[in-house]
Amino acid sequence: MSFAASVLTLYPEMFPGALGLSLAGRALEAGTWSLDAIQIRDFATDRHRTVDDTPAGGGAGMVMRADVLAKAIDHASPPGDARPRLLMSPRGKPLTQARVRELAAGPGAVILCGRFEGVDQRVIDARGLEEVSIGDFILSGGEPAALVLLDAVVRLLPGVMGNAVSGEEESFENGLLEHPHYTRPQEFEGRPIPDVLISGNHKKIAEWRRDQSERLTKERRPDLLSAQPLVK
Repeated sequence: MSFAASVLTLYPEMFPGALGLSLAGRALEAGTWSLDAIQIRDFATDRHRTVDDTPAGGGAGMVMRADVLAKAIDHASPPGDARPRLLMSPRGKPLTQARVRELAAGPGAVILCGRFEGVDQRVIDARGLEEVSIGDFILSGGEPAALVLLDAVVRLLPGVMGNAVSGEEESFENGLLEHPHYTRPQEFEGRPIPDVLISGNHKKIAEWRRDQSERLTKERRPDLLSAQPLVK
């Protein structure tokens, strides 16, 4: 069974975008995963295909309508669909590698891309949308965030990465940031490859990489160290 992604958006032409290239693109062609970009405006009921309205209580901007979005979600995810329903939102729970792995192990996802000031809370509650954030910043819409999420998920699907082991030593997989990498030439602008990496001593190489990961994590993401005890 392939991973099936349905993306609800006002800009379906943004998909597959970068997901049509490289590893994700080859996997899409091979049928390892599928992508259906659905135009939300197709579910509007007026001749102007209106999907938004002014916010209740006043304020700037517009809010995406619950009734239109509900119809779009019900079309993409009918009864019996086991896929999680996600809403890309800056106020959502931060996306983690652990959540990415959970999604990759599942049947797919229905992803709603918000626009304007946001989405009517009633459709979030009524359709059980899981709000997901890719960082503490604001985008013009949920589409770039959906592309990021799908890229993270698709690369973990069976057979997508040529060497599955390469995904096990990356940042966040063991609670740490990834260690530095080096390759030829052995010296670059007076900077040599660390001696330990060309020593042939695999035990010392593993220890060096672990030490470097801990050092970088302590410097750049100390929150990761407090969230997960280190295991020697």
